Amino acid sequence: MTILNRYILSQFVRTFFIVAAAFLSLYILIDFFEKVDNFMEAGKSFGLILRFFILSIPFIIDMLGPILILLAGIISLGVLSHSNELTAMMASGIHMRTIIKPILIGALIFTMLFLAMAQWLLPRTIAATNTIWYEEVKGKIPLGIYRNGRYYYKGKEGFYSFARPWPGKNIFHDFSYSSWSPDHRLETLVSAKKAEWNEAGWQLTNGQVQSNVNPVQYLTRLFDKQTFPFPENPNSFFVPEYQSAELSLTQLFQAMHKQDTHGETVIAQTNFYGRISYTLLGIPLLFLGLPVLLISYRKWGKDLSVAIPVSCGMAFLAWGMWGALQSLARVDYISPVLAASLIHAIFGCSGFFLLHKQGS
Repeated sequence: MTILNRYILSQFVRTFFIVAAAFLSLYILIDFFEKVDNFMEAGKSFGLILRFFILSIPFIIDMLGPILILLAGIISLGVLSHSNELTAMMASGIHMRTIIKPILIGALIFTMLFLAMAQWLLPRTIAATNTIWYEEVKGKIPLGIYRNGRYYYKGKEGFYSFARPWPGKNIFHDFSYSSWSPDHRLETLVSAKKAEWNEAGWQLTNGQVQSNVNPVQYLTRLFDKQTFPFPENPNSFFVPEYQSAELSLTQLFQAMHKQDTHGETVIAQTNFYGRISYTLLGIPLLFLGLPVLLISYRKWGKDLSVAIPVSCGMAFLAWGMWGALQSLARVDYISPVLAASLIHAIFGCSGFFLLHKQGS
């Protein structure tokens, strides 16, 4: 690596850590004042509060990663432009591709670090902060688990098991409810192809009821449609909505091949490709942000005063587009792969085109 490349790369790395420290401090400060009352009301110690926010740092860095890469590249090139170093380099015959190459290498290095963090660090720290916040502070104890496409819950009087194709709706498939005696003997087993819950209770369709008559005999009764007064309702169950965030990249990949229904497979694919897509988002943003800086400098004689606000707006636009595409993929309107790659293609190709024009 030449002296010039090392100089520009060191400028990028230094700027990245300065921007990261500023954003991290601001985020933690705001989050602290929003959540400290909850910790105090729950009677938690300052040590637990400190532990929570320290463990939150990897998640915050991961969430802000794309904009940190974008701003680090913009500010690094802007500083070179503001000090006339960029003009001197280009006047001496150095091509624009050579100047921005170390910045892109730095962005790629940090992106690889973010991927490594998502694989080995984030699952542990997110699981720890979720346990502190939801269980110790909010008092929400998970009543069930999710395995191989089915939910399993332990209620007050029995156990529930079902598939829930649409998490936002109270419609359940392959539903079963079982109650047990104190000596762990099955007393009643209610199963149905479909179950719905409303204010009238649980309405089961195409099912059967097996009741224990004596230790060795069960009575089976079939029904087409019947309402049951089970003690719990869907609001009583607590399955962490953040569960996918606690999975590593390999676990998310494996989950795509363990789902039983098409809807669950689509959601698992969206979680995996979406995680990869978000982590890589900083590179296409940087591709588009760098020519924006060069254009503003050449046309208006301004660099950072225009480029930084435009870059921030561009980042929020990218976040909005990314979120919208992920929502469409979750409901199976578009392919998860397309939702993960479309925004990269748009921003990356636009930035490459503008950089080529500026460098020519």
